[in-house]
Amino acid sequence: MRILVYGYGNPGRQDDGLGAALVSMLEQAPIPGVDTECNYQLNIEDAYTISEYDAVVFVDASLVEEVPYSFKSIDPSLEITFTTHSMAPESVIALCEETGLHCPPSFLLAIRGYQWEFQEGLSDNARENLQKAYEFLTSLLYRDSVDFLFKASEGGPVPIDLQ
Repeated sequence: MRILVYGYGNPGRQDDGLGAALVSMLEQAPIPGVDTECNYQLNIEDAYTISEYDAVVFVDASLVEEVPYSFKSIDPSLEITFTTHSMAPESVIALCEETGLHCPPSFLLAIRGYQWEFQEGLSDNARENLQKAYEFLTSLLYRDSVDFLFKASEGGPVPIDLQ
């Protein structure tokens, strides 16, 4: 099984860099079968990239999610709108579906952020949430199971012990 973890956001806007920070942590301790990708935003070309995987986990910062993070499955958006700059994860997977590419089961890990000023570095609270989200996600990824990702997205218990 191959899983893609795709973090996005702008590290130059403080906590908006949470997606990139989580990907960086995963790259320091690679998990077999898990690839990472990181960008400031999602683009049309990402549909082709994600179509090559069995599952994809998008990771982004959020100002409105519960503390410390939320994890949910996402479906293709029925409304695909493009700008010259960015797309929502739901639109990327909808583009897979619309163009006949493999549309992998997709999930969104939204990590609660607090500061969005034009400067680098995460706020202390965001760093704490990042660590908790990292532990949660790695506990899922080590299980190498799309079913386990779905169970976690439905609020099922997720043991963090990896022994």
